[in-house]
Amino acid sequence: MPYEYTGDAHRGLVASYERDESPFPTDTARKYPRRDHLRDEPALLRQLLFPVCWNASELLDDPEAVRERLDELGACIRRGVAAYSGGDDPETVADGVLDRLPEVRRALKKDVEAAYKGDPAAKSYCEIIRSYPGFQAVLTHRVAHVLYGAEAFAYARELAEYAKSETGIDIHPGAEIGAHFFVDHGTGVVIGETTTVGDWARIYQNVTLGALHFEEDESEDNALAKGYKRHPDIGDHVVIGAGSNVLGAVDIGDHVSIGANSWVTDDVPDDTSVFVAEHPEQARKHNG
Repeated sequence: MPYEYTGDAHRGLVASYERDESPFPTDTARKYPRRDHLRDEPALLRQLLFPVCWNASELLDDPEAVRERLDELGACIRRGVAAYSGGDDPETVADGVLDRLPEVRRALKKDVEAAYKGDPAAKSYCEIIRSYPGFQAVLTHRVAHVLYGAEAFAYARELAEYAKSETGIDIHPGAEIGAHFFVDHGTGVVIGETTTVGDWARIYQNVTLGALHFEEDESEDNALAKGYKRHPDIGDHVVIGAGSNVLGAVDIGDHVSIGANSWVTDDVPDDTSVFVAEHPEQARKHNG
């Protein structure tokens, strides 16, 4: 039986498109190069969430066309959830994810703004939407996190792993990411399951927000415990430099700057800079 969406997200998305104004791209006469994908969900999400940038301008003023695209995406979600028998009824999960797409789009527009304001190299919002791996990873994460909240854990993780294969950025779908989030460059970034990140956080390549050590499951031999807090909480307006590791269930306050290659395993209070105090000396020799 074909999937048929019965909610109201198609009207919400069209209303959201109508509110777009510069610097978000609104010129529907432009046609961008194709970017094909090995699975359907990423392409459908990109078209539904940013139709102008992904050559789907027909969606802008046609709720029924949006509904048809939602039906395609809903069928993918239903199939993915059913394959793992996770969460509630697969159709209920699909409906719930689609219902929240207007909300997800509002969050992603804030992420685009953060990327533009946080990167001197950014020339336009459309460049960020189409080309920035950090934004692609966050787009998938915000949808995967909704699935995770619906207890469709395995399917959510599958989408997250696909995003990692495309971007080199590994965000567990359980991580809670605040507004205006920006991952710059991004390669090698890892964000663990129980991480929380506040608003206006910016992180760079090779950053790990991970666990410091693991608890053992006393009821099962050679097994690690699950479901406990083991990753950091990152506050608002935090910048974490390239190559840094923030490990364990530590609290990183607001307005904190963590310099490149730092190793943080303790709480950091508000309004603090953390950096490597003694850099190793650099030796040089002539190769002749």
